[in-house]
Amino acid sequence: MYGRFFEDFVVGERMRHWPGRTISEADDTWFSLICQNDNPLHIDAHYSETYTQHGQRLTNGTLVFAIAVGQTVKDISGRAIANLEYERITHHAPVFHGDTIYTETEVLETRVTSKGDRGTVLTETTVRKQDGTQVMTFRKRTLVPMRSHETMGEGKLPCD
Repeated sequence: MYGRFFEDFVVGERMRHWPGRTISEADDTWFSLICQNDNPLHIDAHYSETYTQHGQRLTNGTLVFAIAVGQTVKDISGRAIANLEYERITHHAPVFHGDTIYTETEVLETRVTSKGDRGTVLTETTVRKQDGTQVMTFRKRTLVPMRSHETMGEGKLPCD
């Protein structure tokens, strides 16, 4: 099965998620348009070069967040019952087309729920560009089953 059980998380543990992801112009343009975010900072090169402090288009911050969350799935929420909460999403620096982002997560807290067969895991993820610049941080609370909680039976795939 994919992902970790609740018992596999240790407070203080740090995980580097691999691989990184280089964000292209096409990624940013399509994501912005699909989300109906037509801010010229993301889709208008002339505007961004002429009228902004950065002199180039900025990658949509929600795209950076979405990719960063995706990078953590195999290590954090691959076996999750639910992602319960995202909090403290902070943008520290801009991301531009051609930048590669990497993520690292620290386990801040684990707590068994009243049902006793699952628990919540609070993590904080740091997102950095290829040059080490921190561009984003966020926290996530995930509901994760214990080994004793079997919804499909250990080792079975949904199609079995």
